[in-house]
Amino acid sequence: MVIIAEETSFDDGELFDLYDSVGWDVWTADLPRLRRALEKSHLVVTARDDTGRLLGLARTVSDDEIVCYVQELLVEQGHHGKGIGRRLLEHLMRRYAHCRYFMLTTDHESTPEGPGSHAFYRRLGMVEHHEQKLSAFGLPVENP
Repeated sequence: MVIIAEETSFDDGELFDLYDSVGWDVWTADLPRLRRALEKSHLVVTARDDTGRLLGLARTVSDDEIVCYVQELLVEQGHHGKGIGRRLLEHLMRRYAHCRYFMLTTDHESTPEGPGSHAFYRRLGMVEHHEQKLSAFGLPVENP
């Protein structure tokens, strides 16, 4: 059984295990910073098994009126394909259904993870910005 819940406090050790399982070592390099980022997020939704083990999480940055940005959605590597990510994202989609913009950023299709993540988001009804005659911009991300 998987329990989906909103949480506000986080354990560095379980955050490390989750983020490390998907290779997000930029986040695990500074766990106190990651924990603070989660605590300052508008909402964090977690997925835990019946023993309380953290299997996944999703977090948002939002004004809760017009814009909801899904900052992160991740599921422990060993639990991919079990519907956990879908449940987390569907929870957020219901919670923020009143917002005009519900968006996220993911790897480009040319990356190893790209085709799978793009297919996942499309199955949930999401489309790319350019398909809505929109563009997204950001400053370049510096690699550590």
